[in-house]
Amino acid sequence: MDLFFRSWSALRTAVAELPDEDFAQPSGCTGWLVRDLVCHLIIDAQDVLITLVTPADTEPTRDAVTYWDLADTPPTGDDPLDALIVRLAAAYQQPRLLKFHFDDVGSAAGRAAELADPDLWVSTRDEVLTVDDYLSAYVLESTLHHLDLIAHLPGTAEPPAEGLARSRDMLEKIAGAAFPASFSDTDALLVGTGRRAPTDAEKAELGALVANLPLVLG
Repeated sequence: MDLFFRSWSALRTAVAELPDEDFAQPSGCTGWLVRDLVCHLIIDAQDVLITLVTPADTEPTRDAVTYWDLADTPPTGDDPLDALIVRLAAAYQQPRLLKFHFDDVGSAAGRAAELADPDLWVSTRDEVLTVDDYLSAYVLESTLHHLDLIAHLPGTAEPPAEGLARSRDMLEKIAGAAFPASFSDTDALLVGTGRRAPTDAEKAELGALVANLPLVLG
């Protein structure tokens, strides 16, 4: 759970420190500008709050790794929910309003996570997890979206190294195979989830694993 706090806090800080002009830059999410991604992060924060106050009375059905489903195709930005995010983000009009809302809801989500019992069973997406597993899964979510945030913003602070390493470990468990040792944690995450196409040399190193990529998490 401590790793969730560090990863989530780093993401909130990165958003808070963005100059206004960066909100109009593309993000690492297909079809989304940085402002659209930040709007999605507000919804992520709301999801954390909702889940942490939705106790379950049945045993867990998922853990931090099996929480993730794999989609058949990468997102195109044309999905109705993706398009809704774009419209919502545009409605904010000013980057400072997006920053304020994400800071407000994001800090509340962080406080709720800090107060939660790690062994409590909670329900989300019609599944049950412990709070500890749920927040561990969100290390991967926040780390990937931190990478999306800075994809075209050189000089912006990167995710914590511990979050990158843990996210790589989870992605390898999802893949059922390890990425080559020559891949940095960031490259393993970007290539593994289809955020960057592997080079020919990387394809050769990936071997049989390349046939199972990208891992489109949903």
